[in-house]
Amino acid sequence: MQPITTNTPIAVIGAGAMGSGIAQVAAQAGHQVFLLDQRAGAAESGRQSIAKQLQRRVDRGKMDQQALDALLARIQPIEKLSELAEAGLVIEAIIEDLDIKRSLLADLEGVCSNNAILATNTSSISVTALGANMEHPERLVGMHFFNPAPLMALVEVIKGLATSDEVAQCVYATAAQWGKKPVTATSTPGFIVNRVARPFYAESLRLLQEQATDSATLDAIVREAGGFRMGAFELTDLIGHDVNYAVTSSVFNSYYQDTRFLPSLVQKELVEAGRLGRKNGQGFYSYAEGSQKPEPATVEAASSDADTLIVEGSSGPLAALVTRLSESGLTIIERDGPGRLRFGEAVLALTDGRMATERAAAEACNNLILVDLAFDYAKASRLAIAAADQATPEATADACALLQKAGIAVSQIADRPALVIMRTLATLANEAADAALHGVASVSDIDLAMKAGLNYPEGPLRWSDNLGSSLLHTVLTHLQQSYGEDRYRPALLLRENRFAEKGFYS
Repeated sequence: MQPITTNTPIAVIGAGAMGSGIAQVAAQAGHQVFLLDQRAGAAESGRQSIAKQLQRRVDRGKMDQQALDALLARIQPIEKLSELAEAGLVIEAIIEDLDIKRSLLADLEGVCSNNAILATNTSSISVTALGANMEHPERLVGMHFFNPAPLMALVEVIKGLATSDEVAQCVYATAAQWGKKPVTATSTPGFIVNRVARPFYAESLRLLQEQATDSATLDAIVREAGGFRMGAFELTDLIGHDVNYAVTSSVFNSYYQDTRFLPSLVQKELVEAGRLGRKNGQGFYSYAEGSQKPEPATVEAASSDADTLIVEGSSGPLAALVTRLSESGLTIIERDGPGRLRFGEAVLALTDGRMATERAAAEACNNLILVDLAFDYAKASRLAIAAADQATPEATADACALLQKAGIAVSQIADRPALVIMRTLATLANEAADAALHGVASVSDIDLAMKAGLNYPEGPLRWSDNLGSSLLHTVLTHLQQSYGEDRYRPALLLRENRFAEKGFYS
């Protein structure tokens, strides 16, 4: 399917940050853009906001003044809906209210030509529900941009029950022509990103509530071990807790209170206290003038008399860590065993979802120290560990000293199942697998959405494949056993892959 040609006008309704951003994207692609807002003067203000932002690029030599002038000339603020009659694609970016959006779509059907495509930028409302009262719901499609629209690559193209394949394909091709990375999804609660991303926030919030460690330490682990751009607390402070909590609650209620999407009491308290994050100066962190972000908890330099690392059996995902340790000058001895590392009194193993204390008892290994997952052990600057209650202080010190020899900062957290990165990835991949199972989107589109929409270091399903089909299934099974909750039940597709010994991409 061909994209909409650049000689076809585009209309954007809503001149707030999102609507203005979409208008800029369309104008940059060469379209004439009609920008409409019901608030007097808002469309012109939106155009001026675009001009102000792009002028900075001109001043820095990253954009030509002539190109800016031409772009602004293509954006035409208008005041009446009737002036949209020539538009071939109309994108609404107004308030997230079903009735208000339905009313607008009904009006648009009376104004626009029968060939015009109507698109909604909704992030949470069903496209099927929006189109239910339309005369021609087949021409309604979701076109979900991410904020800021000019910078964020992802566009979710959402098919409602009545959306025609031709309309969805045309919008997909148009988004690609505009320089975006489109993905196709069905109209289910949260679509791809706002559904699959829920565990990223939920698991850090749960660990905080369980007093595993503090927010600054959890954020540091997520960044420095997991490879994510921001930790959950930094990100929700940026998004706004009112917004993030509302999305979580919406997805939770839309899925009939499935415990996988259970909102956090910690975040609820912040919202009720009016601590919404950056927007009003206080969230998990203070943004008042002169305030400093707290430092993560880091184990002080530990000493150990040991100079030999014994690798018992396959080190699995820890292989890159072993290589890094060998490069630090340690002597490495390899022998048969259950997949553990021995250094001095410490016995280190990758978390499998059980608490260290439970696993130490089951495996008769008192000095067990569990190591968290890292996106790339060769580059990770921080790792989380948890010690079994049975472990001696000397064993914990040896474990810390070992990791510090490789230049890794160590954050010891309380003994909680699956630690931080492992439980975050396991639950993200589990939700992604469930979305794929139910046909929300393809495996590749789900991974692309999480990378392009949220800057994840890797798509959760590809990351799962890289670790092997059984690991995350084992972790989730142990999490479910530890908590006794459906929240951690392994998705059927993940379970199938585990027993078929295959990956999502094989």
